[in-house]
Amino acid sequence: MAEMVITPLTDEQRDRGRALGQVLRAARGPRTAPAFFTVASLARVLDLDLTALAARLEPFSESERTDEPAAAS
Repeated sequence: MAEMVITPLTDEQRDRGRALGQVLRAARGPRTAPAFFTVASLARVLDLDLTALAARLEPFSESERTDEPAAAS
């Protein structure tokens, strides 16, 4: 079995990798909860009834409430 030799990255390559990481993290965005239409779409393709699904969830806590509208997915 041949040994794999990895050439060390240059400072420029490391900086480009860090910049790419920052762009990817920013693109993901802070999502605290999925949008309603995301949940509805998943329920449809998984053949789940939204009413039955909602009945199985824990009661909504006021401490979890946000005044910001959910981001569209």
